[in-house]
Amino acid sequence: MKIALYAGTFIRDKDGAVKSIYQLVSSFRKNGHTVVVWSPDIAADDDHGGMTVHRMPSVPIPLYPDYKLGFFNAETSRQLDAFGPDIIHISTPDIIGRKFLLYAKKHGIPAGSAYHTDFPSYLQYYKLGFAEAALWKYLIWFYNTCDIVLAPNVSVRKKLQERQIDNVEIWSRGIDKDLFDPSRRSDAVRQKWDASGRMVFVYAGRFVLYKDIEIVMQVYERFMQDGLNDRVRFVMIGSGPCEEDMRKRMPEAVFTGYLTGVELPVAYASGDVFFFPSTTEAFCNVALEALASGLPSVVSDVGGCMELVEKSGGGFVARAGDVDEFYRICRDFLTQRERYLDMRQKGLAFAYSKSWAAVNNALISRYIELIRKRSTTNGRSN
Repeated sequence: MKIALYAGTFIRDKDGAVKSIYQLVSSFRKNGHTVVVWSPDIAADDDHGGMTVHRMPSVPIPLYPDYKLGFFNAETSRQLDAFGPDIIHISTPDIIGRKFLLYAKKHGIPAGSAYHTDFPSYLQYYKLGFAEAALWKYLIWFYNTCDIVLAPNVSVRKKLQERQIDNVEIWSRGIDKDLFDPSRRSDAVRQKWDASGRMVFVYAGRFVLYKDIEIVMQVYERFMQDGLNDRVRFVMIGSGPCEEDMRKRMPEAVFTGYLTGVELPVAYASGDVFFFPSTTEAFCNVALEALASGLPSVVSDVGGCMELVEKSGGGFVARAGDVDEFYRICRDFLTQRERYLDMRQKGLAFAYSKSWAAVNNALISRYIELIRKRSTTNGRSN
């Protein structure tokens, strides 16, 4: 099977969506399939294991400069023609994604798209809610033009189906248990954080409004106001445009910057609780990484994080935007040791049941089925 894969960004570990894409590409290749990737956002120092990766022309995205807006040109068409894909996998439904989809339709090639990111939910945070209806109109056309739409969980599948999007199936997410494991806990790292004898609340993600960082900052402030600053430590993993404001409002928090490789799982495992109130997650890879690292998770009741925590029993779900409830839950962890340990064990057991091989091999089988079905249909039409 030859797979043409388009991704809005293809830089290892840049975000949860890219981590999933890298794992999928790895599974394709381990199963003997050939993958060629197109993206406007590629790391210059990554040889991608000898795999062909085409960099596309691009410009930075306004309001979101860490990501790029790319362009599909005549050279892209020639590259696709030369490769001759059996199926096209589209990870981002943007301008380029639309061009890849139209190319697939023109050439009778099956196309699948993954719903990695809940883009419509971002609009309210940038005071662009007026554009939500138009965005959904486009997304409904885009996904209904695909042969298969891949939702990360049941709640997202239901959301898409309620928008009259057809052919929605589940492609879940796995975890690399060799990488994310509580055995990576480091006393040296905790000492560096000045966290000895404290409960460490970890946040991991972009420092942007649509991750509900305002909730994180307000909960931190409540701990300080109640005189509990010597019992807790907030560790903020990531970066983003709101970092300067966060550092001002959270002077005693540890800001680690953007972590990759082994540094990230070590940081997770060296914490105690994962605090992530975002309401805009489709799946929430970071919550699964935290559970696998032994961290009970406190998340919102809106978005993909909720489903992970409820299924695992590995944490608490609070009302979205309710600072009082988030604070109460986080504060109670200071005294409820038995409940904490029970949630930790449940989270670990859930994470152990998730493997990338099982998740991705099921999708590979489904893609092979789509290709065979299209070949049979084309044969009859001839």
